[in-house]
Amino acid sequence: MIKIGVIGAGVMGGHHIRNLASMNVELVGISDIDKKRISELSNTYNTKGFLDYKELINEGLDAAVVAVPTKLHKEVCDDLIENGVDVLVEKPIADSIENAKEIIDNAKKFNVKLSVGHIERFNPAIQKLKELIKNDTLGKIVTMSSKRVGPYNPRIRDVGIIIDLGVHDIDIMSFLLEEKVKTVYATGGKRMHLFEDYATILMTFGNSCTGLINTNWHTPHKVRSLTIVADKGIAEVDYIDQKLVLYDKEWEKDAKIEKREPLSIELECFIKYLKKDIAPPVSGEEGLHALEVAISAIDSYTNNIIKRI
Repeated sequence: MIKIGVIGAGVMGGHHIRNLASMNVELVGISDIDKKRISELSNTYNTKGFLDYKELINEGLDAAVVAVPTKLHKEVCDDLIENGVDVLVEKPIADSIENAKEIIDNAKKFNVKLSVGHIERFNPAIQKLKELIKNDTLGKIVTMSSKRVGPYNPRIRDVGIIIDLGVHDIDIMSFLLEEKVKTVYATGGKRMHLFEDYATILMTFGNSCTGLINTNWHTPHKVRSLTIVADKGIAEVDYIDQKLVLYDKEWEKDAKIEKREPLSIELECFIKYLKKDIAPPVSGEEGLHALEVAISAIDSYTNNIIKRI
């Protein structure tokens, strides 16, 4: 049985712990600097708790989930990789392009498996949409537009909205098209946050399709949606309700979706990746590309320029 640990027991780390505790793996332990949090979670899920993640590494882990603040990803990932521990690191892969590249290179050097936690790929509605795109149900995609807005969460302090939320849609659009972003132009600003708290991002891809992302922390109602316009029809995704609606010249149809928690699917895919010689659910290079585009978007709105990736 795979021995796995979770480093970082905040909101996202807590969800990882809850899911892994019910899966066919051995949850060896969890780590966080919050003593009370670790005590509560380790008791709830009958596992060991550590204030120092290096003590958790010494428990003989096969793999670990890294859910610490982004600025700590490089340090924690390196310690795991250099001890031969496979890694699932939460998005974004790192706080800088340089650190992301070093994580990827280090994983290759030590022959360690690495995946990045871009959870929206595992939303059942997105998985169904990906299937329809591959089957040419929609035809040639012309434009994609997303809306990811809602109230501000005070726990997000170390990054702005583009890195925290916009990076989801950057990755999803690349994933659905199987194309990298070629150019990016963004507008944005800050009204209440140290970093940008609203942004609009326009991207072009190698196949001439365009993608538009609208994201902010100012809207009282939470919306997570994606619209794809193609030459055979239109697809609309509601991430929260896991709903996919298709429109063509004759019909409006709801796709049949089996609703599940995306994180559970993501972890199942990661565990399968650990057991078999298959591609990672989300590769380090894919995580790097999403980060590169996000950082380019920040540079674009800051300096009012078009960035080529």
